[in-house]
Amino acid sequence: MSLAAAATMLADNGIPAFPCAPGQKHPLTPHGFHDASSDRGVVASWWKRWPDANIGIPTGATSGVDVVDVDVHSGGDGYKAFSRAEGLGIVSDWAWQVRTPSGGLHAYFLRWSAGEQRSWALPGSHVDFRGDGGYVVSPPSHVIARDGVDRRYELAAITDRQPHEVNGAALRNFLDPPRRHGPPRDLPSTTHRPEKLADWVASRPEGGRNEGLFWAACRMAEANFSFATTAHVLGDAAKAAGLPEHEATTTIRSAYRIATRLGPAQPSGPTRAVEEVRL
Repeated sequence: MSLAAAATMLADNGIPAFPCAPGQKHPLTPHGFHDASSDRGVVASWWKRWPDANIGIPTGATSGVDVVDVDVHSGGDGYKAFSRAEGLGIVSDWAWQVRTPSGGLHAYFLRWSAGEQRSWALPGSHVDFRGDGGYVVSPPSHVIARDGVDRRYELAAITDRQPHEVNGAALRNFLDPPRRHGPPRDLPSTTHRPEKLADWVASRPEGGRNEGLFWAACRMAEANFSFATTAHVLGDAAKAAGLPEHEATTTIRSAYRIATRLGPAQPSGPTRAVEEVRL
């Protein structure tokens, strides 16, 4: 399939696209991925003007797709981390996968909910998340790989089961667990009392809800409360704070997996995550 045909196919299926420089990743449109369109006429006119342009797709609510990017670098790759997350069910419900020119992987997930999931990058794990505020280059685009060879983005797999959304916060918490000591300043002094933790979770503002829920769930796991009890108590509190039920359940499940694996709270914290979006 030609680049023009692939771009118009995306537009016909309601996924906005925009042109990137031939053989490269930077946008050709004045406002980058913000100019992406699913209008067939607009998309066709772009590729008539730039027939060799690569195809960019904005990620997040704009397109309805989130992408987990497994990087491959000289210093390592993210396949082991992705495999562990997939084995725990955090990234197992992808819709399709794309092999990238570097030998990495883009796992595409469908987005239905209206909640925001911002893009982030964790260089230490070699796994990035492309959500709101990011974009990816899609097949059959091609770039010069690190070894100097011109390589394409290639469709690697399409799921044969029902795909589901990915919880970007749960994935990040799994790859780079929040610090397990030094509780937030406004946390009640009786940290293991479920009703106190629930009140605190329910009061979390937007932007701190997932992290607060994860922290509180870890505390209940450490106090030997059952998952069912925590899911009921903190799940209701998280919904009161504005988190969708499935997102809250996924975050609590992630907290229990990590708290169980790490055992009692440790004094050391995680490596600092670098907040950036890299293609």
